[in-house]
Amino acid sequence: MSVRIDGEKSGQVPGRPNRARRFPRGPRPEAVPVLTGRACALVGIVDIAAGVFPRFRHSRMHALAEVLPGSFGPFAAALSLSAGVLLLLLGHGLKRRKRRAWRAAVALLPAGAVAQFLYRHSLIGMFISLVLFTVLLCYRREFAALPDPRSRWWALANLVLMGAGSLALGLVIVSVHPGRTIGDPSLADRLTHVVYGLFGFEGPVDYQGSTSWTVAFSLGALGWLTAATTSYLAFRPEHPAARLTEEDESRLRALLERHGRRDSLGHFALRRDKAVVFSPSGKAAVTYRVVSGVMLASGDPIGDVEAWPGAIERFMDVAKAHSWAPAVMGCSETGGEVWTRETGLDALELGDEAVVDVADFSLAGRAMRNVRQMVKRIERAGYETRVRRVRDLGDAELERIRRAAEDWRGTDTERGFSMALGRIGDPADGDCLIATAHKQDEVPGPYGDLKAILHFVPWGPDGASLDLMRRDRSADPGMNELLIVAALQAAPRLGITRVSLNFAMFRSALARGEKIGAGPVLRAWRGLLVFLSRWFQIESLYKFNAKFQPRWEPRFLVYRASGDLPRIGFAAMQAEGFVNLALPLPRFLRGRRATTPRPCGHAAVEHDVRAA
Repeated sequence: MSVRIDGEKSGQVPGRPNRARRFPRGPRPEAVPVLTGRACALVGIVDIAAGVFPRFRHSRMHALAEVLPGSFGPFAAALSLSAGVLLLLLGHGLKRRKRRAWRAAVALLPAGAVAQFLYRHSLIGMFISLVLFTVLLCYRREFAALPDPRSRWWALANLVLMGAGSLALGLVIVSVHPGRTIGDPSLADRLTHVVYGLFGFEGPVDYQGSTSWTVAFSLGALGWLTAATTSYLAFRPEHPAARLTEEDESRLRALLERHGRRDSLGHFALRRDKAVVFSPSGKAAVTYRVVSGVMLASGDPIGDVEAWPGAIERFMDVAKAHSWAPAVMGCSETGGEVWTRETGLDALELGDEAVVDVADFSLAGRAMRNVRQMVKRIERAGYETRVRRVRDLGDAELERIRRAAEDWRGTDTERGFSMALGRIGDPADGDCLIATAHKQDEVPGPYGDLKAILHFVPWGPDGASLDLMRRDRSADPGMNELLIVAALQAAPRLGITRVSLNFAMFRSALARGEKIGAGPVLRAWRGLLVFLSRWFQIESLYKFNAKFQPRWEPRFLVYRASGDLPRIGFAAMQAEGFVNLALPLPRFLRGRRATTPRPCGHAAVEHDVRAA
């Protein structure tokens, strides 16, 4: 009788390795979306090449393309081209686990199998289509991501981008048949032929044999794809981006009243272009915005620290439901520890926040010499300052300040997301501070004697956090230094003990890289940051903040994987206003937009999770 020894299987000889035949395991379920997405992208590239380049269709590579879904029948060039473009678009959606991409693939693959059998009589191509179809059915639960926030303005963007791509690809199609072209058509003739062909008409370029039909069908397919995708984006149901509702804002303000002194960025959670998820107990919340498939939170969670894990879990559930990449910008060290512990995400130091303790601030001493001299010079020039709460300003003056801040903005769009409130003078923000500079010995301008503005948001009951700095371009330099000093000097009268200034990205690298003994890697990193400062305020913000001798509080970026960092960086630049991909509404339509915030479609997901 066989005896099992040390956990070995019955009948196995001790000391010998188990030589039992093992069947190969299939892919991990979580890897299926990426694998199928890459497969679709590869097939799409092969199909586009087969449809565009005639030599490719007769090469050995085309023998592979013929057994892959997408290249069908006697119209192989046109159908292969259109299928390739669709499969490229489809592959991106499959990698992001989108339910609609899965539905499209499930509908496309059986049709491809039938077409392979009817037109090519290719059992291999039909088999590959059915295998992929079976894999998608078996792993259908991995494709459950809900739609992203979207707007019908993407239809116009698609028309422009797809039209430009079709024009360029069509020019290639018209130009890759030099031996079959009748005559020597000019570039203008070829462009005209492409434009006519996209609309289904015959152009001025003639070809020998059946090449004319191949080019005509290919151009017609590109035009059809552009029209079809644009129509789909224009008429599909709208899924608006999330907005902060009045109820959510009231709940957030209640949390900030009890726990607002924890984080200097807490009040910025009240931006009304953010959405929010609450913990099951309602004692904590995370605010976020979705940008380019990234679910971007900022600062620490709002509320009781003990309830943070519940809010973070809700945040991750919503990100998973939509297949968004989760990321947190500018959280504190404590916040970063909680995020990484609860979610398994990684953290990267972004920079430092400059915080000035009012009790320790003084203009005396050699370190403050430059600031002291600048402030005295501006005061001698006839400028005076006023620091007040928003609720203490009259309506007329507040409106003048609001219009001046908008007109003095250096860019067309309002910048800021993680450390900007995005509004001035709202009745609900009566505790905010406004520091203004005035010069009365000049001819009044469009805003009277107003020359510069600083706006601070509350940081708990005894703090303030800098929101924006605006000044008249014709005013003397040094307005920002003057108003920061005025705000710090007026802080004790207003019950403020600490003031948060600007955030300095990569401050430690800039500070250590300029010191003696810095290594070559650190010096090279600092040199790159100085170079990038020509377009982004990196070094200038660090040096400006350092003038006031602050203490530096590190801030972190929390992310899922290193491969997500470029995507997160691009989304953060969009959110902060450095990259603007949105298509603005025409001016005559802006007044028709609803002013009441609408909850987006994925709010139902958060509601279901909350009810669970």
